[in-house]
Amino acid sequence: MPFKSLQNDILLPRDLTTWQWLFEHPTYSPLARFPEAELAGYHNAKTKETLNWKQVKEVSTYVSTALVKKYGLKVGETVALFSQNNIWYPIAMHATLRVGGKVSGASPAYNLDEMTYALQKGEAKFLMTHPDSMEVATAAAKKAGIPKENLFLLEGEMKGYKTIKDLVEEGKKESEQVPYYTIPKGKTNMDICGFLSFSSGTTGLPKAVMIAHQNVIAQCLQVMQITPSDHKKVLAVLPSFHITGLVHALHLPVLINATVVMLPAFTMESMLEATQEYQLRELLLVPPILIRMVRDPIVDKYDLSALRRFSSGAAPLSEEIIQQLKKKFPQCGFKQGYGMTESCSCITAHPPSHYDFKYAHTVGTICASTTVKIMKEDGTEGGVGEPGEIWAKGPQVVMGYLNNDKATKETFDEEGYLHTGDQGSIDEHGVITILDRIKEMIKVKGIGVAPAELEDLLLGHEKVEDVAVLGIQDDYSGEVPKAYIVPKPGTEGDDALGRELIKYVRDNRVRYKAVKEVEFIGEIPKSASGKILRRVLRDKQKSGEHGVVVREEQSKL
Repeated sequence: MPFKSLQNDILLPRDLTTWQWLFEHPTYSPLARFPEAELAGYHNAKTKETLNWKQVKEVSTYVSTALVKKYGLKVGETVALFSQNNIWYPIAMHATLRVGGKVSGASPAYNLDEMTYALQKGEAKFLMTHPDSMEVATAAAKKAGIPKENLFLLEGEMKGYKTIKDLVEEGKKESEQVPYYTIPKGKTNMDICGFLSFSSGTTGLPKAVMIAHQNVIAQCLQVMQITPSDHKKVLAVLPSFHITGLVHALHLPVLINATVVMLPAFTMESMLEATQEYQLRELLLVPPILIRMVRDPIVDKYDLSALRRFSSGAAPLSEEIIQQLKKKFPQCGFKQGYGMTESCSCITAHPPSHYDFKYAHTVGTICASTTVKIMKEDGTEGGVGEPGEIWAKGPQVVMGYLNNDKATKETFDEEGYLHTGDQGSIDEHGVITILDRIKEMIKVKGIGVAPAELEDLLLGHEKVEDVAVLGIQDDYSGEVPKAYIVPKPGTEGDDALGRELIKYVRDNRVRYKAVKEVEFIGEIPKSASGKILRRVLRDKQKSGEHGVVVREEQSKL
């Protein structure tokens, strides 16, 4: 029997888009529940520019009208957002959703090849970016066939390009605003894709995950149920393109009327300054930043006495760091969620009763309206305390992968269960612990990196015969990629080649995908079907048995 949530089921509206839900509905919208003077909004921590929810609705309406009337945005078309965090990012997002478009977020650190891939796979017709990303944006847009007039700036100004504020003015001049999109008769909000988010899933190259309007609504309602009433300010440290930022910084705060304090670019100083200035009670961070919270001496320069909780996710946190956090911040609790892009963030999360460091090695209890199976290797369902792959089913589980039926069928079964690729167990109190990751994806600072992508890149190098990439533990990043290389016959697997390959990856991929270690071996272990046996390589790594190893610090890069 599947394990059920201990929470009450959510009341899920199935006829609303995220726009209607947040800005039009008489029950859900903060505009209907609070007087204007009490409305929170998006706030830029650096420039202090602020838009409350009423203003967000107004400017998003103008932008959507301009996009439809002047630039021809149609229902179902994709607008790509390629920018660091700023308060105009969610305006572009809400504006697109208002008129039935799809939003595709991309890391502002993407290089030309990565951004072109994202635009092509997401079938983007429009691109909104930041001046810092404009060089890559213009080149990628050209390669993806996006005309220059469909490329806009979310912040700043550049000659020859219109800004989102120009779109606001253009929309404002129209005699009538375009009506908001509604779910067609005979369909629900689970049938309408609102977001595309890139994920490696459990295997392979990055795929465009189709996230329905229902998924975001359901996840927000699930999380709201276990959110403390003092959660009135949300620090948007994590990037908006990531599923965590998309749900927990861009949507949930609107529902609960919490101010979103946006950090345009992360530094420890800017994060700590904002925590002190806004007297934040909770910080949603990834493990690498939590590690710095206990190890970086700069933390002691700030007054963080208002803090009451750390919230974590995306990757496991070591017991050593958990204990150091507890010692350094005795007034704080700890919570985390577990999930993936394919579950629109959380499958499990800590309820307030478990905001304690003693539960920090677990990922909490099952979210409302969600069921979980623990599937053993023999194909039978596991019981309490038995390890197995976590399968999850709930209204937050997404539609599938865009234009990739094969990967969709491999990841989502006919009953609607998402096969996570993670091994875990559940105890008699309904608390889940993650034991191991079956899936291939490497989590670098909480961001998924596909081994297949780096393997394809390295196989394109003239001196590489065969390659396998997997994640190795790292104090700051959680995991980093390591490449096992079989050199071409007649090529020496030495320090010079190791340095050359590390530089090759760094030159051709975004920074967080950089290979930190290369090991030369005689053969890549594979199954009879040709699948790389990564577990054999992991066992080899643990045993201390090594070939020639070259690490990034040796590469003088």
